[in-house]
Amino acid sequence: MSEQVIISVGREFGSGGHEIAEKLAERFGFTMYDVNLLREIAVERNIDAASLEKYDEIPKKRFISRNVRGYSNSPEENIANLQFEYLQKKAKEGKSFVVVGRCSEAILKEYKGLISIFILADKSCKSERIMRLRNISKAEAEAVMHRHDKKRKEYHNYYCTGKWGDSRNYDISINSSKLGIDKTADYLESYIKERIKGL
Repeated sequence: MSEQVIISVGREFGSGGHEIAEKLAERFGFTMYDVNLLREIAVERNIDAASLEKYDEIPKKRFISRNVRGYSNSPEENIANLQFEYLQKKAKEGKSFVVVGRCSEAILKEYKGLISIFILADKSCKSERIMRLRNISKAEAEAVMHRHDKKRKEYHNYYCTGKWGDSRNYDISINSSKLGIDKTADYLESYIKERIKGL
């Protein structure tokens, strides 16, 4: 494949979006960036990855944060910008890759080969998945789901003009509950292949 392809996957918590992104990365032979992106940044800068990961996709605390002459005292904002810069660097190098979240559909929108996807799912399917994977009750699963999606929404909407999950900001939005994880990945693989033909 000679043309650059960047697959951006936004997702609701529990929708299986991360697993679908993994399947797409494997099928196309692309590197996938998620929290591992911070580990690569940590290696480059010779710092502890755990000190970065605790701020991953965390919304900035607005009332206790300040920007002075272009510098922020917010670790959340600084970590977000490190990730945005890293993704921009990889994109400028012409690399093809899959990226999960991290405002990638907005940060990389200038690239012709960007294909942006948002994975959602029915509430019942999401809670059942979280219950199964975490071995927790339905009430606990719904609380976890609400907390994570609230955090993702606040994080995304702080850095982006378009709203998190709004279908107008993505090339395709799909409900993984309808086909299941594997068939949703199959459908998206076909969609991406058709898009690649037009690059």
